[in-house]
Amino acid sequence: MRVLAAMSGGVDSAVAAARAAEAGHDVTGVHLALSANPRSYRSGARGCCTLEDARDARRAADVIGIPFYVWDMAERFAADVVDDFVAEYARGNTPNPCLRCNEKIKFAAVLDRAVALGFDAICTGHHARLVPAGPGQLPRLARSVDMSKDQSYVLAVLTGDQLSRAMFPLGDSTKAEVRAEAADRGLAVADKPDSHDVCFIADGDTRGFLANRLGSAPGPIVDRDGAVIGSHEGSFGYTVGQRRGLRIDTPASDGRPRYVLDIEPVSNTVKVGPAEALEIVEITAVRPVWSGCTPPTGPIDDVTVQLRAHGETFPATCWLEGEALRIELHSPARGIARGQAAVLYDGDVVLGSGTIAATAAREPARSAR
Repeated sequence: MRVLAAMSGGVDSAVAAARAAEAGHDVTGVHLALSANPRSYRSGARGCCTLEDARDARRAADVIGIPFYVWDMAERFAADVVDDFVAEYARGNTPNPCLRCNEKIKFAAVLDRAVALGFDAICTGHHARLVPAGPGQLPRLARSVDMSKDQSYVLAVLTGDQLSRAMFPLGDSTKAEVRAEAADRGLAVADKPDSHDVCFIADGDTRGFLANRLGSAPGPIVDRDGAVIGSHEGSFGYTVGQRRGLRIDTPASDGRPRYVLDIEPVSNTVKVGPAEALEIVEITAVRPVWSGCTPPTGPIDDVTVQLRAHGETFPATCWLEGEALRIELHSPARGIARGQAAVLYDGDVVLGSGTIAATAAREPARSAR
């Protein structure tokens, strides 16, 4: 096949491209320039969008022996990922920009351009697997064998058609094996640190980044009874489950720590309370995507759901209610924020995902189905 290998400049994407070429595919490497000012996008191991990364990707392509190009995606990235990130926080949500980048950039804008140029598939260094589903059926997304590096959660927004044009060559390898292979292949990125945090926030100060974009917006911090016990400079600086940096003037009567329970952007109010008040058993998720399978026609009782990247999973029952995905957890989860993804699994295989729009502490009525 003609394969476009997305090369970030890290070890994973370099080894993935090398494996695709070694398998006999006609591989072309491409680095996505996602910043109009790339030097501002990395500090240490933060981010994946710098001039250094572009040079590392080019050197890796030279070692592999494949053509290499840089595609300018800065404008699209700013609109679909950065601006979306800011807007979601302004709405009181906690978005996952890596998930949005996969959805809007790597497997939408890039895939569309690749297909238009005659490529058959996109190869990336994500730690996930594609498993066959049977003759004439679309492939299914599954977890990596290396659970500590599994990235199926941030790929669960992909449709079956997109998965049919994807290649994830690293899904059957651990990260240690990938680094050892990179060294054996003479790739200089073999020991390069993994990127982490939000790539477009160079110093890792999410609150400061949002304040620069949204400005100061003072408001109250209240307890569960509505009593004002502190103040903030912008509700966008908080997320559900947060404990530190709350700026509470009045200590709790029982002396226990308090956590962010809810963020109300309209009234610019942050509500706090005890840890047990974070426990939820019901989730409503919107914009569901079914990863290579058909939407359920009734309740599915034996699924697990992951509610944050690299978070634990929970046994659950799910069903569609109109255009919304309803999820009933069999045991409570804590600190689940609106804007995150709820990803459904059947064992290691992804069934689908949705964006969390609402949560509730009480168990949903059975008649809702």
